[in-house]
Amino acid sequence: MAVATVNLRALTSWVGIARLFAVVLSCLTFSLVASTGQFESPYGTWCMFTWCFCFTVTLLVLLLELLELYPLLPLSWDDFTSAFSMLAALMVFTSSVIFPVTFITGPCSSNQCARQAVATTASCLCFLAYAVEVALTRAKPGDISSFLSTVPGLLKVFEAYVACLIFSLLDKYSGKPGLVWCVAVYSICFIITLLIIIFTIGRCLTYIPCPLEKMLVGYNFLALLMYLTTTILWPLYNFRGQSRPDPCDSKCWWNKHLGVTFLTIFNLIAYLVDLIYSTRMVFVRAPP
Repeated sequence: MAVATVNLRALTSWVGIARLFAVVLSCLTFSLVASTGQFESPYGTWCMFTWCFCFTVTLLVLLLELLELYPLLPLSWDDFTSAFSMLAALMVFTSSVIFPVTFITGPCSSNQCARQAVATTASCLCFLAYAVEVALTRAKPGDISSFLSTVPGLLKVFEAYVACLIFSLLDKYSGKPGLVWCVAVYSICFIITLLIIIFTIGRCLTYIPCPLEKMLVGYNFLALLMYLTTTILWPLYNFRGQSRPDPCDSKCWWNKHLGVTFLTIFNLIAYLVDLIYSTRMVFVRAPP
């Protein structure tokens, strides 16, 4: 029977301090927003879910490391914490942008608006706490013991998250072969990237009967080519001969398709950087 021991370094190390700040700031953020009662829309629900989810998982990580119970879990702990901190940073950053744009309008003079402004500030600071954790836990050059803490591993989390944002903006794409191809590219790359993340955390990559590093280089190259086609086809099919409607709010198809266009470009750049780093890790060896 395993006996829990207390490891205070889980709280006093720089990574532990960053996590403590993230816990306090995320709790402060969703508490302030909940006190206003203004988060009923889909965007507000997403923001509240983000802050509550990040608070819960970060607190759980702190407790497991404090009591040194994480070795009992059947997963790669370093990969899990690296992937989560990257995901949390992206989610909190998105919420820090969406919440004030959606809920803070006009001059901020009421008590409710003041609480929303403080919540936005706390959310931005929470993002910085997760960004510091990502920086502190990122693998040093040449260290590949924890894949998801390397630059290619962190980029995998970024690519999967951006794909999720793209899916949230998709609406009308049927009937046009070019747009159907774009959605297929988003889906295929998302599924493969997500499987890589899951298999890495679950320590299942060793069962793949082929050189993993070279397979990832090949996948990144293929994904880069596929995203290159979507970068061309998506705006071509959506905006050719189309003018921006007036008025055009956040639910307008033009704004959604424009958002997909920019997110596609972001993922294209991410896969390009991923390919460069992965190629260097496989084919360019550091001198002994």
